Amino acid sequence: MQPPNEPLDVLVIAPHPDDAEISVGGTILQCKTLGMSVGVVELTNGEPTPHGTEHLRAEETAASTKVLNLDWRHNLGLPNRSLENDLTSRRELAGIFRLTRPGIILAPYWEDAHPDHVSASAMCDAARFWAKLSRSDLPGEPFHPPKIYYFWSIHLRIHPQPAFVVDIRPHMDRKLEAVRCFESQVLAGRSTDHPTLLDDIKDRARYWGWTIGTSYAEPFASREEIGLSDLRALQ
Repeated sequence: MQPPNEPLDVLVIAPHPDDAEISVGGTILQCKTLGMSVGVVELTNGEPTPHGTEHLRAEETAASTKVLNLDWRHNLGLPNRSLENDLTSRRELAGIFRLTRPGIILAPYWEDAHPDHVSASAMCDAARFWAKLSRSDLPGEPFHPPKIYYFWSIHLRIHPQPAFVVDIRPHMDRKLEAVRCFESQVLAGRSTDHPTLLDDIKDRARYWGWTIGTSYAEPFASREEIGLSDLRALQ
């Protein structure tokens, strides 16, 4: 694994390929517009699925990476469908944090019907702590990622209260372009009757946009308080 040449501004932790695109594709594009460096690490390859293969998912991921203009992307190759926040997985992810040194981690929300998503969220919290440990055999130097926020990658029909909501109005079309790269997951074998999965993704972004008075948006949760330098950040 070749780490980025410089520390990342943002690192997205995705349980499976396409989770980053579906959940925070617009935020990634917004960060890139602002000149921020963004990386994605998938914990698993997402296979097996009804219409996918490991090779196809890798091709789809490469295509989406170009659409999002990511600075770095890596797959840890942990077991799909049986992802666990065990010591081995925690060590792997903590090593990624130390080698990429992100200013912000975007992690899956901690409550969901998908066990991989729940495990991934807990793994991010634990690896964030482990990454700062000294006198360890982890790669790189000790590092504590200063900020971690949680994105909606939720199968449960619940409505958590976000800490903040990001306006992605200029980026909705390209977000959907990135999602469509994963044809085996979002198009193949699915009904074309309304609402399709792509309709659902767009409509949810439309709802969150409505909550902040814009067209499209993506929500985030935080376990910790969020500091502001001044009130202009709330405009």
